[in-house]
Amino acid sequence: MICLGLSVLSLHSFSMANTLSDTTSYVQTVDIKTGKIDTVLVSKGDFEAPNWHPDNYLVMNYRGKMYKLDLATKALSVINTGSLDHLMDDHGISPDGKFLALTDFDSSGHTFQSYKFTIYTVPATGGEPKKISSDALSFWHGWSPDGKTIAYCGGANFSNLDVYTIPAEGGTPKRLTETEGLDDGPDYSPDGKYIYFHSYRTQHMQIWRMNNDGSHPEQMTFDENANWFPHPSPDNKWIAYIAYTTDEKQNHPFGKNVKLRLMDIKTKDVKDITPIFFGGAGTINTPSWSPDGKKIAFVSYSVK
Repeated sequence: MICLGLSVLSLHSFSMANTLSDTTSYVQTVDIKTGKIDTVLVSKGDFEAPNWHPDNYLVMNYRGKMYKLDLATKALSVINTGSLDHLMDDHGISPDGKFLALTDFDSSGHTFQSYKFTIYTVPATGGEPKKISSDALSFWHGWSPDGKTIAYCGGANFSNLDVYTIPAEGGTPKRLTETEGLDDGPDYSPDGKYIYFHSYRTQHMQIWRMNNDGSHPEQMTFDENANWFPHPSPDNKWIAYIAYTTDEKQNHPFGKNVKLRLMDIKTKDVKDITPIFFGGAGTINTPSWSPDGKKIAFVSYSVK
């Protein structure tokens, strides 16, 4: 896997230029109550970022394309995304299950400064994409509960990306954070009151939340792990996130020791829900809760 990276450039990963041809993906689910892990797909290559559709299938990206994995039959099929074929691990399902938000990568300028990352939506069943964002750097991460607003990470350059919102039909973006360092991974609480995100504003990556208008930011985790991608549960009781056991600064590289953790929103108590495994970028970048809030989908990897 190639990351946009080395320091801030690895903020977001993409698979279409994968150099680790010997990677094996293990698409898995974990029961948050029992800790039982089930493996639903083992495949060569780097499947990434499973979203759990209400119709009991997972949506994932793999080498620039979107795939549907039926959890009952284990059938894997390509989702038609029209002209988009450089899709990344920043994608998700609308609250009504009818649309997918996608982030597409365009390197036609052939220089890093000319790279573009654009948000589109397509019908969940497949179809022609509709362009939503106009900024050069826009990475989808969350959808408001009413389906009217998209939250994303973006900005003018990679040196200081922030959290923005934009109407789901397209329009004028609104900047919600302006701190030094990366603010990323915004995901709405089910009641729409908060946006959860991760931030490097303290010089250590931790989980934060703020009101949906960007006011009253509040730090949620305070530990030695590098914590990324907070995702509230459908019942608004828990926050699931990925924790690197090593300090990766503002990066979330592939191929590191990580674990999934669960925070009780009321008590702020945190517990591990997986053992440490080989993962990182692609594991749980986007919302992956089961619709009933009992399980979480994620990807672990092995590399020969």
